[in-house]
Amino acid sequence: MSRDTYSYEPHEARDAATRTRPQHRQVPVSEVRDAGAERSGGKSSDVAPRERGRIPLTPERLDSPSAYFDRDRTYLLRDSELRMLSEIATFRVIRPSDLAKYAYSGDSARMERDLRRLKHAHLLNDQTVEVPRKKMLRVLTLTKQGHRILRNSGQLSEQQVSYHGLAKPKEVEHDAALYRLYEKETARIESAGGRPVRVLLDYELKRDLNRELAKLAEDQPDVDQERKRIAERHGLEVIDGKIPIPDLRIEYVNADLEPRHVDLDLVTRDYRPRGVAEKARAGFALYSSAEDAPRLRRILHDRDLTAEILSL
Repeated sequence: MSRDTYSYEPHEARDAATRTRPQHRQVPVSEVRDAGAERSGGKSSDVAPRERGRIPLTPERLDSPSAYFDRDRTYLLRDSELRMLSEIATFRVIRPSDLAKYAYSGDSARMERDLRRLKHAHLLNDQTVEVPRKKMLRVLTLTKQGHRILRNSGQLSEQQVSYHGLAKPKEVEHDAALYRLYEKETARIESAGGRPVRVLLDYELKRDLNRELAKLAEDQPDVDQERKRIAERHGLEVIDGKIPIPDLRIEYVNADLEPRHVDLDLVTRDYRPRGVAEKARAGFALYSSAEDAPRLRRILHDRDLTAEILSL
Protein backbone atom coordinates (compact mmCIF):
# COMPACT_ATOMS: atom_id res chain seq x y z
CA MET A 1 0.00 0.00 0.00
CA SER A 2 1.36 3.42 -0.91
CA ARG A 3 2.22 5.86 1.89
CA ASP A 4 3.41 8.62 -0.39
CA THR A 5 2.98 12.02 1.26
CA TYR A 6 1.14 13.94 3.90
CA SER A 7 -1.08 16.86 2.98
CA TYR A 8 -2.46 19.46 5.37
CA GLU A 9 -5.66 17.84 6.55
CA PRO A 10 -5.49 16.91 10.25
CA HIS A 11 -5.51 13.23 11.17
CA GLU A 12 -6.40 11.79 14.52
CA ALA A 13 -3.31 11.23 16.67
CA ARG A 14 -2.47 7.60 17.43
CA ASP A 15 -2.72 6.17 20.94
CA ALA A 16 0.65 6.65 22.58
CA ALA A 17 2.26 7.38 25.92
CA THR A 18 5.66 8.56 27.14
CA ARG A 19 7.87 6.69 29.52
CA THR A 20 9.85 7.85 32.54
CA ARG A 21 13.52 7.01 32.97
CA PRO A 22 14.84 9.77 35.26
CA GLN A 23 18.40 8.45 35.52
CA HIS A 24 19.11 9.41 31.90
CA ARG A 25 20.78 12.70 31.15
CA GLN A 26 18.66 14.90 28.89
CA VAL A 27 20.36 15.64 25.55
CA PRO A 28 19.38 18.99 23.97
CA VAL A 29 18.49 18.72 20.31
CA SER A 30 18.23 22.33 19.30
CA GLU A 31 19.68 22.26 15.80
CA VAL A 32 18.93 18.79 14.56
CA ARG A 33 20.07 18.01 11.03
CA ASP A 34 19.96 15.00 8.77
CA ALA A 35 22.76 12.46 8.55
CA GLY A 36 25.21 12.13 5.69
CA ALA A 37 25.23 15.25 3.56
CA GLU A 38 23.80 17.49 6.37
CA ARG A 39 20.40 17.86 4.75
CA SER A 40 18.21 20.66 6.02
CA GLY A 41 16.84 20.00 9.51
CA GLY A 42 14.72 21.66 12.14
CA LYS A 43 14.42 22.10 15.86
CA SER A 44 13.24 19.33 18.12
CA SER A 45 12.46 18.81 21.78
CA ASP A 46 15.04 17.50 24.24
CA VAL A 47 15.55 13.77 24.15
CA ALA A 48 17.01 11.20 26.51
CA PRO A 49 19.13 8.23 25.43
CA ARG A 50 17.29 5.12 24.29
CA GLU A 51 18.82 1.80 25.33
CA ARG A 52 20.28 0.04 22.30
CA GLY A 53 19.24 -3.47 21.39
CA ARG A 54 22.90 -4.44 20.84
CA ILE A 55 23.82 -4.01 24.52
CA PRO A 56 24.62 -7.60 25.53
CA LEU A 57 21.89 -9.40 27.40
CA THR A 58 22.58 -10.65 30.89
CA PRO A 59 23.33 -14.39 30.63
CA GLU A 60 20.05 -16.24 31.01
CA ARG A 61 21.15 -18.14 34.13
CA LEU A 62 21.94 -14.80 35.83
CA ASP A 63 18.88 -12.92 34.58
CA SER A 64 16.73 -13.23 37.69
CA PRO A 65 13.21 -11.81 37.52
CA SER A 66 12.22 -8.68 39.42
CA ALA A 67 8.74 -7.78 40.66
CA TYR A 68 6.65 -5.17 38.85
CA PHE A 69 3.24 -4.15 40.14
CA ASP A 70 0.12 -3.10 38.27
CA ARG A 71 -3.07 -2.51 40.22
CA ASP A 72 -3.69 -5.71 42.17
CA ARG A 73 -1.26 -7.90 40.19
CA THR A 74 2.45 -8.66 40.48
CA TYR A 75 4.54 -9.56 37.43
CA LEU A 76 7.96 -11.20 37.68
CA LEU A 77 9.94 -10.06 34.66
CA ARG A 78 13.52 -10.61 33.56
CA ASP A 79 15.61 -7.86 32.00
CA SER A 80 15.44 -9.65 28.65
CA GLU A 81 11.64 -9.71 28.84
CA LEU A 82 11.52 -5.98 29.56
CA ARG A 83 13.81 -5.44 26.59
CA MET A 84 11.39 -7.36 24.41
CA LEU A 85 8.46 -5.26 25.63
CA SER A 86 10.34 -1.99 25.08
CA GLU A 87 11.50 -2.90 21.55
CA ILE A 88 7.98 -3.87 20.51
CA ALA A 89 6.43 -0.80 22.14
CA THR A 90 8.82 1.58 20.38
CA PHE A 91 8.05 0.22 16.90
CA ARG A 92 4.46 -0.97 17.60
CA VAL A 93 4.84 -4.19 15.60
CA ILE A 94 7.90 -6.45 15.12
CA ARG A 95 8.59 -9.81 13.50
CA PRO A 96 9.88 -12.40 16.01
CA SER A 97 12.71 -13.32 13.66
CA ASP A 98 13.95 -9.71 13.62
CA LEU A 99 13.65 -9.45 17.39
CA ALA A 100 15.72 -12.60 17.83
CA LYS A 101 18.39 -11.36 15.43
CA TYR A 102 18.87 -7.88 16.84
CA ALA A 103 17.68 -7.78 20.46
CA TYR A 104 18.75 -11.37 21.31
CA SER A 105 21.91 -11.54 19.19
CA GLY A 106 20.48 -14.47 17.24
CA ASP A 107 19.40 -16.53 20.27
CA SER A 108 15.97 -17.53 18.95
CA ALA A 109 15.45 -20.18 21.64
CA ARG A 110 15.82 -17.68 24.46
CA MET A 111 13.58 -15.20 22.65
CA GLU A 112 10.86 -17.83 22.27
CA ARG A 113 11.07 -18.72 25.98
CA ASP A 114 10.63 -15.07 26.95
CA LEU A 115 7.84 -14.70 24.43
CA ARG A 116 5.90 -17.66 25.86
CA ARG A 117 6.13 -16.25 29.39
CA LEU A 118 4.95 -12.81 28.28
CA LYS A 119 2.08 -14.31 26.30
CA HIS A 120 1.03 -16.38 29.31
CA ALA A 121 0.99 -13.17 31.38
CA HIS A 122 -1.16 -11.46 28.68
CA LEU A 123 1.46 -8.76 28.14
CA LEU A 124 1.89 -9.25 24.40
CA ASN A 125 0.09 -10.65 21.38
CA ASP A 126 1.72 -13.18 19.07
CA GLN A 127 -0.37 -13.48 15.92
CA THR A 128 -0.12 -14.57 12.32
CA VAL A 129 -1.81 -12.33 9.78
CA GLU A 130 -2.39 -12.56 6.06
CA VAL A 131 -0.50 -9.99 4.00
CA PRO A 132 -0.47 -9.21 0.25
CA ARG A 133 0.29 -11.96 -2.26
CA LYS A 134 -1.41 -14.45 0.08
CA LYS A 135 1.54 -14.64 2.43
CA MET A 136 1.28 -15.19 6.18
CA LEU A 137 3.30 -13.07 8.57
CA ARG A 138 3.93 -13.65 12.28
CA VAL A 139 4.08 -10.41 14.28
CA LEU A 140 4.26 -9.26 17.89
CA THR A 141 2.44 -6.33 19.51
CA LEU A 142 1.87 -5.27 23.10
CA THR A 143 -1.44 -5.59 24.88
CA LYS A 144 -2.79 -2.63 26.86
CA GLN A 145 -1.72 -4.47 29.98
CA GLY A 146 1.81 -4.97 28.66
CA HIS A 147 1.99 -1.34 27.63
CA ARG A 148 0.95 -0.24 31.11
CA ILE A 149 3.51 -2.48 32.81
CA LEU A 150 6.26 -1.15 30.55
CA ARG A 151 5.22 2.44 31.25
CA ASN A 152 5.40 1.82 34.99
CA SER A 153 8.77 0.07 34.76
CA GLY A 154 10.69 3.12 33.53
CA GLN A 155 12.38 0.99 30.87
CA LEU A 156 12.13 3.63 28.13
CA SER A 157 13.26 7.23 28.21
CA GLU A 158 10.80 9.94 29.15
CA GLN A 159 10.73 11.28 25.60
CA GLN A 160 10.27 7.96 23.80
CA VAL A 161 6.69 7.47 22.64
CA SER A 162 5.44 3.87 22.81
CA TYR A 163 2.50 1.99 21.31
CA HIS A 164 0.31 -1.08 21.68
CA GLY A 165 -1.96 -3.02 19.33
CA LEU A 166 -2.13 -2.96 15.53
CA ALA A 167 -2.95 0.46 14.09
CA LYS A 168 -3.09 -0.40 10.37
CA PRO A 169 -3.69 -4.12 9.78
CA LYS A 170 -3.51 -3.64 6.00
CA GLU A 171 0.00 -2.18 6.33
CA VAL A 172 1.36 -4.61 8.91
CA GLU A 173 3.98 -6.08 6.54
CA HIS A 174 5.35 -2.62 5.81
CA ASP A 175 5.23 -1.48 9.44
CA ALA A 176 6.82 -4.67 10.78
CA ALA A 177 9.83 -4.06 8.53
CA LEU A 178 10.62 -0.68 10.11
CA TYR A 179 12.46 -2.28 13.02
CA ARG A 180 14.85 -3.92 10.56
CA LEU A 181 15.22 -0.63 8.69
CA TYR A 182 16.07 1.09 12.00
CA GLU A 183 18.71 -1.50 12.83
CA LYS A 184 20.30 -1.16 9.38
CA GLU A 185 20.56 2.60 9.66
CA THR A 186 21.67 2.50 13.29
CA ALA A 187 24.57 0.24 12.29
CA ARG A 188 25.66 2.99 9.89
CA ILE A 189 25.34 5.63 12.62
CA GLU A 190 27.29 3.57 15.17
CA SER A 191 30.03 2.67 12.69
CA ALA A 192 30.71 6.41 12.42
CA GLY A 193 30.86 6.77 16.21
CA GLY A 194 27.31 7.99 16.74
CA ARG A 195 24.61 6.87 19.15
CA PRO A 196 20.81 6.87 18.66
CA VAL A 197 18.76 8.61 21.35
CA ARG A 198 15.15 8.53 20.15
CA VAL A 199 12.87 6.98 17.54
CA LEU A 200 9.89 8.80 16.03
CA LEU A 201 7.35 6.96 13.86
CA ASP A 202 5.23 8.71 11.26
CA TYR A 203 2.25 8.80 13.67
CA GLU A 204 4.13 11.12 16.00
CA LEU A 205 5.55 13.31 13.25
CA LYS A 206 2.09 13.77 11.73
CA ARG A 207 0.56 14.55 15.12
CA ASP A 208 3.11 17.26 15.91
CA LEU A 209 2.81 18.76 12.44
CA ASN A 210 -0.99 18.77 12.65
CA ARG A 211 -0.98 20.87 15.80
CA GLU A 212 0.59 23.76 13.93
CA LEU A 213 -1.01 23.29 10.52
CA ALA A 214 -4.49 23.20 12.07
CA LYS A 215 -4.01 26.82 13.17
CA LEU A 216 -3.45 28.05 9.62
CA ALA A 217 -6.24 29.82 7.78
CA GLU A 218 -6.18 29.02 4.07
CA ASP A 219 -7.12 32.59 3.17
CA GLN A 220 -4.37 34.30 5.14
CA PRO A 221 -1.96 36.22 2.88
CA ASP A 222 1.23 34.35 3.77
CA VAL A 223 -0.21 30.86 4.19
CA ASP A 224 2.30 29.22 1.83
CA GLN A 225 5.30 30.82 3.53
CA GLU A 226 3.97 29.95 6.98
CA ARG A 227 3.41 26.36 5.86
CA LYS A 228 7.03 26.24 4.73
CA ARG A 229 8.23 27.65 8.05
CA ILE A 230 6.21 25.05 9.96
CA ALA A 231 7.67 22.24 7.87
CA GLU A 232 11.19 23.55 8.45
CA ARG A 233 10.64 23.71 12.21
CA HIS A 234 9.93 19.97 12.08
CA GLY A 235 12.94 19.25 9.87
CA LEU A 236 10.72 18.69 6.82
CA GLU A 237 10.16 20.29 3.42
CA VAL A 238 7.23 21.32 1.25
CA ILE A 239 7.44 19.43 -2.06
CA ASP A 240 4.91 20.29 -4.78
CA GLY A 241 2.51 21.70 -2.21
CA LYS A 242 2.76 18.73 0.16
CA ILE A 243 4.87 17.82 3.16
CA PRO A 244 6.31 14.30 2.71
CA ILE A 245 6.50 12.42 6.02
CA PRO A 246 9.11 9.68 6.56
CA ASP A 247 8.19 6.31 7.99
CA LEU A 248 10.80 6.72 10.68
CA ARG A 249 13.09 9.36 12.15
CA ILE A 250 16.15 8.53 14.22
CA GLU A 251 17.47 11.28 16.46
CA TYR A 252 21.07 10.63 17.45
CA VAL A 253 24.33 12.25 18.53
CA ASN A 254 27.38 11.91 16.30
CA ALA A 255 30.94 11.11 17.37
CA ASP A 256 31.37 14.72 18.54
CA LEU A 257 28.15 14.51 20.62
CA GLU A 258 26.43 16.89 18.22
CA PRO A 259 22.66 16.31 17.79
CA ARG A 260 21.53 15.06 14.39
CA HIS A 261 18.61 13.25 12.81
CA VAL A 262 18.03 11.12 9.76
CA ASP A 263 14.66 10.50 8.10
CA LEU A 264 14.07 7.02 6.66
CA ASP A 265 11.44 5.65 4.33
CA LEU A 266 10.70 2.10 3.26
CA VAL A 267 9.61 2.27 -0.38
CA THR A 268 8.00 -0.70 -2.09
CA ARG A 269 6.70 -1.73 -5.51
CA ASP A 270 3.30 -0.37 -4.49
CA TYR A 271 4.54 3.21 -4.25
CA ARG A 272 3.53 5.48 -7.11
CA PRO A 273 6.45 7.00 -9.09
CA ARG A 274 5.48 10.50 -7.99
CA GLY A 275 5.49 9.44 -4.36
CA VAL A 276 8.95 7.88 -4.64
CA ALA A 277 10.27 11.04 -6.31
CA GLU A 278 8.77 13.30 -3.64
CA LYS A 279 10.42 11.33 -0.86
CA ALA A 280 13.77 11.41 -2.67
CA ARG A 281 13.49 15.16 -3.18
CA ALA A 282 12.63 15.56 0.51
CA GLY A 283 16.05 14.11 1.33
CA PHE A 284 14.92 10.88 2.99
CA ALA A 285 17.20 7.86 3.17
CA LEU A 286 15.32 5.35 1.02
CA TYR A 287 15.34 1.63 1.77
CA SER A 288 13.70 -1.19 -0.17
CA SER A 289 13.76 -4.94 -0.50
CA ALA A 290 16.16 -6.42 -3.05
CA GLU A 291 13.27 -7.48 -5.31
CA ASP A 292 11.76 -3.98 -5.41
CA ALA A 293 15.01 -2.03 -5.79
CA PRO A 294 15.43 -2.27 -9.63
CA ARG A 295 12.00 -0.75 -10.34
CA LEU A 296 12.56 2.02 -7.80
CA ARG A 297 15.99 2.85 -9.20
CA ARG A 298 14.47 3.14 -12.67
CA ILE A 299 11.90 5.61 -11.33
CA LEU A 300 14.64 7.78 -9.84
CA HIS A 301 16.75 7.53 -13.00
CA ASP A 302 13.82 8.51 -15.24
CA ARG A 303 13.29 11.61 -13.10
CA ASP A 304 17.00 12.53 -12.97
CA LEU A 305 17.17 12.01 -9.22
CA THR A 306 20.43 10.80 -7.69
CA ALA A 307 19.04 9.41 -4.44
CA GLU A 308 20.39 6.02 -3.38
CA ILE A 309 18.16 2.99 -2.76
CA LEU A 310 19.59 1.15 0.24
CA SER A 311 19.02 -2.56 0.68
CA LEU A 312 16.86 -3.65 3.59
